[in-house]
Amino acid sequence: MIVFAKECAGAVMVEEIIQVQDLTRIFRVRDKAAAKSGWFSKPATKELTAVGNLNFSIKTGEKVAFIGPNGAGKSTTLKMLCGLLAPSTGTASVCGLVPWVATQELAAKIGLVFGQRSHLWPNLTVSDSFALLGKIYDIDDGEAKAQTDKLIEVFGLTKFFGQYARTLSLGQRMRCDIAAALLHQPSVLFLDEPTIGLDVTAKALLRDHLNRLVQEFETTVLLTSHDTDDIEKICDRVILIDHGQKLLDTTLPALHRDYTHYKTLTLATEEACPLFDHPHVVVEEQGDHRLVLKVDVKQVRLESVVAQCLECFKLHDIAIEDLPLEEIIKTIYRQMKLARGA
Repeated sequence: MIVFAKECAGAVMVEEIIQVQDLTRIFRVRDKAAAKSGWFSKPATKELTAVGNLNFSIKTGEKVAFIGPNGAGKSTTLKMLCGLLAPSTGTASVCGLVPWVATQELAAKIGLVFGQRSHLWPNLTVSDSFALLGKIYDIDDGEAKAQTDKLIEVFGLTKFFGQYARTLSLGQRMRCDIAAALLHQPSVLFLDEPTIGLDVTAKALLRDHLNRLVQEFETTVLLTSHDTDDIEKICDRVILIDHGQKLLDTTLPALHRDYTHYKTLTLATEEACPLFDHPHVVVEEQGDHRLVLKVDVKQVRLESVVAQCLECFKLHDIAIEDLPLEEIIKTIYRQMKLARGA
């Protein structure tokens, strides 16, 4: 495997910090349909390809969303990249290391945040958990204190840093978990559903804190999430997979540009809305003083639709938006299914 690198302030900085080449993981599972009856018959099994010939690379400092439906192979891929699982075939490099070979060395270079698992010990205070993590990562005491103080300030942990971890709310725990994952200043941060279960306010706060730290430390992020707001607020690139294979690898702006030809036009009117009719416009919502239109911009110029609206209504406000990311992703999956003949 070739790892591209460049000199940076006297040290070698990996240009492509994550490289994945033909990564495949096959599980052998019980085949209930083919199982034979009887006490002494050998259980029938079949091969299940969770990840198949996956290829991609991520440069230092990139923030990438790794997304797909349940069972697409996201978690299996993450486990291989973290060194928790070895592939059946293929290889990968993270921070210049083969994850499942140099597991211990890699642990000092990456941070992991799984929405349902915690870095904190429930019967220790958050402060004690951070102190213990500092020892585990063999961080100099002065450096550990300076980094902890910075994380407390950025993530707003002061009020509950002395509490036992088991007493924290979910939002407080997730802020502490992400801060703890950044304590040793990892080069790569793996995030698996980091905002799951959080309310809207807690999610926004967590994303803001995370973006600030990631930008400051130039941390590379690989995020899996079903929350499209996480993807849009944190990431600048999307890798879309299904059935263990890559379907798409593009930037967020390109995704919006290339995979949707619709715009949403929301109008607030000063009077009741009459019926609006146009061959390339779908009325999504119509109320007394509100009208939401879905405009096919490949078939009609948006300006002409806006002009028609100005002729028909006295407008109080107008907003033009791209189709939501969730709808774009659904559209891509529908197109892929049709292409496969599913």
